[in-house]
Amino acid sequence: MLAPDARPRAPRRGPAGLWARARGIAVALAVLIAAAITMAALNSGAHHGYLDPRSADPYGSRAVAELLKERGVTVRVVTTAREAADAAGPDATLLVTEPDLLGDGQRRAIRSAIDLSGGRTVLLAPGPLGLPDLAPGTHVRGNALDDNLDPACPLPAAASAGRAATGGGGHRYATDTRTATACYPSHGNPTLLVLPTGTTGGDTVLLGSETILLNRSLAKEGNASLALQLLGSRPDLVWYMPSLTDTDPDAAAGSQDKSLLQLIPDGWNWALLQLFTAAALAALWRARRLGPLVTERLPVAVRASEATEGRARLYRKADARDRAATVLRAATRERLAALVGVPPARAHDPAALVPAVSARFPHGTQGPDGTRDLTTLLFGTTPADDAALVALADHLDALEREVRTS
Repeated sequence: MLAPDARPRAPRRGPAGLWARARGIAVALAVLIAAAITMAALNSGAHHGYLDPRSADPYGSRAVAELLKERGVTVRVVTTAREAADAAGPDATLLVTEPDLLGDGQRRAIRSAIDLSGGRTVLLAPGPLGLPDLAPGTHVRGNALDDNLDPACPLPAAASAGRAATGGGGHRYATDTRTATACYPSHGNPTLLVLPTGTTGGDTVLLGSETILLNRSLAKEGNASLALQLLGSRPDLVWYMPSLTDTDPDAAAGSQDKSLLQLIPDGWNWALLQLFTAAALAALWRARRLGPLVTERLPVAVRASEATEGRARLYRKADARDRAATVLRAATRERLAALVGVPPARAHDPAALVPAVSARFPHGTQGPDGTRDLTTLLFGTTPADDAALVALADHLDALEREVRTS
């Protein structure tokens, strides 16, 4: 009779088991990293030198910079908040290309320049992160869906330029400053705001969209006229492009020991947080189980004999004589080990089991009929056919009966 292999399969240990448990998470992380690299490569190819006055790329701003130079405006590119604040003055226009990427220290430096320089500061598409520090009392009121808008304000630069691309998904603003000039409204809220500063002659310009400065759109509508008048009102233009090397201006000059997190600009923390969140969700999605195993009650009771017969039929259908013989011998060895006093851990060791079983018979190393070799019977090769498998089962059964009655 075939005995069912009721032993639970032990989990794999070592490097193979660790890889089996972690491969799902590893694959998910590899997909995320590959996607991030691909997106970065695509974006870098399409937006090379974005808003850079030295770039002739469609998304660069070299065209407006060259036009300003022809009109006698000096264009200077800086990459740190300290350089930008030091260069600001009554005869300079300070252009901040990405205000939301600035950290607390950078925003304080720019705000100080706004209050004390007496010049003009132009903030390109500032959002909720930068507005509270750079333009107190001003709030974002959603996005402007229309691309080109009419000025609808008395500002000379806007009235002269006429219709311009200050919308196109850019920000709309609202302000508590009563002396502010609101231009290019979209659904009741302006996309361009001019806020006077405390210093006489100074002002701050909030431009909801950077479209009018891009090479690809400068020649459309009144974009060129509006850009030249907003950036060319002073003889000097300081073009501030935040970079990865931009550090906190308030940090002590002598403090050189910084942690890895301190070296990451504040504006990039959100991107890292999103990446870690995506990785955690992927790991949770690929988790095999969230708790310990539980035993379920079967809807019907299956007798052991029926389970044995079912497994035997499966073995026969698959012609799996090797697996059937292995199961038969393993089950017999475990039961014999318990009968002859061999520890369970050594039940499958021929050097321990065969001598203990042979000691039960007066036939030396042979079985009870005097013809069977116990080593071959308990640890032999796969039977050649079904008849040999049936004979093996009979011999194993007979051996176990003899041991029990000896």
